[in-house]
Formats: sequence, structure tokens, C-alpha cells
Amino acid sequence: MPTATANGVELHYEEQGDPANPAMLLIMGFGAQLTLWPDELVEGLASRGFRVIRYDNRDVGLSQKFTGNKPPSPARQVLMGKLGFKPKVPYTLADLADDAAGLLDALGIGQAHIVGASMGGMIAQHVAARHPGRCLSLTTIFSTTGNPQLPAAKKEALAALTKRPDSTEEAALVEHGIHLARTIGSPGFPAPEERLRERSQASIRRSLYPEGPTRHLAAILHDGDRRKMLRQIALPTLVLHGEADPLVPVEGGRDTAATIPGARLRTIPGWGHDLPLELVEDLADEIAGHARQAVQA
Repeated sequence: MPTATANGVELHYEEQGDPANPAMLLIMGFGAQLTLWPDELVEGLASRGFRVIRYDNRDVGLSQKFTGNKPPSPARQVLMGKLGFKPKVPYTLADLADDAAGLLDALGIGQAHIVGASMGGMIAQHVAARHPGRCLSLTTIFSTTGNPQLPAAKKEALAALTKRPDSTEEAALVEHGIHLARTIGSPGFPAPEERLRERSQASIRRSLYPEGPTRHLAAILHDGDRRKMLRQIALPTLVLHGEADPLVPVEGGRDTAATIPGARLRTIPGWGHDLPLELVEDLADEIAGHARQAVQA
């Protein structure tokens, strides 16, 4: 299993495609392992001429864990934020962005197309802002700006994402994973029960570490409104978002595209907060086409 020391953190990564091709770095989101990027999408991007790298963020999957670093409670963070204070957190989204840039360093990659999903899109925004010289293009998928005026996640979606399972037995964990996938997934492209079950079971068997997401959430809450930062991004940017996303409503994608100068927005009816197989070819075409156009401009 390949690992690299990036920004002082041990990160597990996988790559596919010709190493001589332009690099494309995929950054996954909150509490999610690199395996949440469908193999079919990774293969699709590689077949379209890219060296595709996906990795586990710190505190998730097979990457380094930060056990013992207790974050402030979400309620305390929100309350202190309203009072104009930010409590200290174990690490920030900017730190996670520096991990991404550090992984490029470790792999000897000077520049890459940066693609982030959900919290990974937030991290990708920081990569673009903090390390613009390392980025050929930016693609954010069902992500947002942190604008406090935007619609919030649906209560059932947020509850499904943040609630811990009642049991640590595998059967209960698998059912919890299926429930989460169904709750935040695409109503227009529902995944077959067997696929959800297989993916949930494989994820649990690969790594089970419920502490990590608590620190990921703290990093998100600490980050706040990113619009000032996003206005400074001068990269070719593509924003992809589902019109039926219950976790990060489509207004988050629209705000992202409206804030980053020159960004292009594509929304898809029936698409929620997942990467359905039915959309893989379309998404691969969009992402690869955007990346190719960015270097030709």
C-alpha cells in the first residue's frame, strides 16, 4: 500500500493512468475514504489521458490518525463564532490543503488539476488559493463557499451524516452506511441495494475510525465564510452540483460559481450528494474536458 509523507503527515494514496500524463488530484470529503471515488470514475478519467491520484485525507482511511486531539464541540464552535471568536481546533482546512500540496511534492508532481468533492471541494479551494502555482485547474463537486446566508442541509441528511451507529457490530455499521447513502444520495439515480451493501461493507473492513470525522467537522466549522478568499482565485474553475442535493443544497454550488471569477457552473437534475454510476461518463467528460481546455487557454 503506497504511502507518502506530505506536510509531515503520512498519507495513503493510489494512482491510475500513465505517469507521463498530466496529473489530476482527487480530494474526498468529510470522513470519507478515497474509495468513495468510484473506480469507474477514476478509470474514466485515466482513460481520458490523466494520471489520476486519489488519497485518504489525514484522520481517515489508511492515512495517519490524530488520536487524542479532541476538538471543541460543534455547539461551542457555533456559539463562539456568533460571539466573534474561534476556538482552537486540531487542524484546519488550510492544513488539509497543505497536505494535498505536500503529496504532490512527495510524488514529484509540479502541477496538477485539482478536483474536490464536498469537504474535499473546500480543501481544493484552499489549495487553489494557497498554492496557485501548483494548480492547472480547479473542479469543485457538490461543495460550497461557507456563506452563512445559504440554505442549510436538510435535517435528516445532517443527522444521518453526523449520528454515530448504535452498535459497532459489522451488520449494524453496514445498515448505517446504507441508510446514510440512501438519505443523501440521488433520488434521480438510486443505487441498487446490493451495490450500497457491498460498498458499505468494504469501507468498514478497510478502515473504521469514528474519531476522525469529529475533527473534520471542527475544521469545516472553523473555516467559516470563504468568499473573500474565493474571489482571489484566478484558475479555470468548473463547479458541478446536483439540483437534488439534501446535504449541500445546490445554492452552495451556485454561490461558488458566482464568487470565483470566471467559474463555469453545471447543475444536474435528480443528482444528490453522491457519485452515481449513471453519471460517471458525463462527469468524467466534464472534468476531463475542463482540464484539457484549461491548459489550452
